[in-house]
Amino acid sequence: MAISIVAPTILTKNPTEYKEIIQKYHPFVKRAHIDISDGTLSPEVTVSETATWWPKGWHVDIHMMTANPAAHVDNLIKLHPNLVIFHAEAKDDLLPIFDTLKQNGMKVGVAIVKGVYPPSIKEILEQADHALIFSGELGKYGGTADPLLLEKVPLIQEIHQGIEIGWDGGVNLENIRQIVHAGVTVINAGSVIANAPDKAKMYATLMAETEKDDPI
Repeated sequence: MAISIVAPTILTKNPTEYKEIIQKYHPFVKRAHIDISDGTLSPEVTVSETATWWPKGWHVDIHMMTANPAAHVDNLIKLHPNLVIFHAEAKDDLLPIFDTLKQNGMKVGVAIVKGVYPPSIKEILEQADHALIFSGELGKYGGTADPLLLEKVPLIQEIHQGIEIGWDGGVNLENIRQIVHAGVTVINAGSVIANAPDKAKMYATLMAETEKDDPI
């Protein structure tokens, strides 16, 4: 079983909220998943990428929930996260955007929502570094993990062997091992950490679950 990591999800409406979350997560986070929604794929609008920042040493993935990713490329190049994830259903052609970001030293990924069948986006997956299986609700915490979506893991791997696979939506202490044992190596955890009284303890507990051999 590959080593998995828990990446706390950061989803905020304004820079003040964003700063508060960063300060709370700073002591224990190694990799973080920052959600950005501009209202074009989801009615929800979050803090923009231009208002984001993170502590030195963080490994940051930015999930761009936008129908028009090309409009955000220049900002993302300046921000320079480790990974940028776009949606397969975006209006813009993702392949030239992938090329531009890769040329600027970033990894690229594609989010696969419930209705998207991996073989239908074969060309995108072949060029992506990361595939995010999305089981949540765009722009909101508190999604439900649909275990049937784990059937997408082997389909993705058949198209691109060695691609990093992430999961977003409804992760908790009861299902994280099932998700990990299906082949997911990046577990994005939103409300399970955000709503925990002791966020660092919950993060540590989730990480410990990923290391257990028993899938249930």
